[in-house]
Amino acid sequence: MEVNTFINNYREAVGEAVELPIVFWYSDEKIADTQKIGGCFFKEIKTVRNGGEISLNAENIGCGGGKFYTGFTEMPEHVPNFVSLKEKYKKTPKMVVDFVEQLNVQRTNKQFLNFARIDKISSFENIEGVIFFATPDILSGLASWAYFDNNSENAVVSIFGSSCSNIVTQVINENKINGKKTFIGFFDTSARQYIEANILTFAVPISRFREMYGTMRESSLFDTHAWTKIRERINELPPVLD
Repeated sequence: MEVNTFINNYREAVGEAVELPIVFWYSDEKIADTQKIGGCFFKEIKTVRNGGEISLNAENIGCGGGKFYTGFTEMPEHVPNFVSLKEKYKKTPKMVVDFVEQLNVQRTNKQFLNFARIDKISSFENIEGVIFFATPDILSGLASWAYFDNNSENAVVSIFGSSCSNIVTQVINENKINGKKTFIGFFDTSARQYIEANILTFAVPISRFREMYGTMRESSLFDTHAWTKIRERINELPPVLD
């Protein structure tokens, strides 16, 4: 797989106006000096979407859940009560515990979790996942692409969890089994304040991205009347307000 080949294909498929996806990977060397982030680390994701880079670890992630779901620490004792009784995302703390046990978060042996926009990397080596920030129109194209060569009911899924668990934990777990699931996410209302109102995420594990990389130009994103109309709408300039 070639990074520039994908970028050129993606821009041809969706248009020049659409932002490029970001990628993430673990390493023992940081790629950026990142200050401690109070609360949710997605406060800094705009930096990455705009072409910057961040390197996260247990010291600069301010959220206990974020440290846990990225594999840097064990689950803090307060998380089940906080998620259930404070945030009200699950009916009981036990349901939170059961969810976490099913999720099977793995500890990393690396020092840093790095995020960068895809045009800032030179290869897909060591990449864990590709994350698209998508409007409904763009998401429809991404989902259609994922369904193109996969009839599984799990080809595209949305699974409960914090945004970091949707984007990081689920993707890593899928890679470990060489899986084919892709994940629609960012339904986590605690993190939604850090992205635009009309944006969701579409996360593709590298295990699946290797296959989708080769099918993009065969899929409905190229040479179909329906997608051509949607592509035009995606790339229309917004009206000038008086």
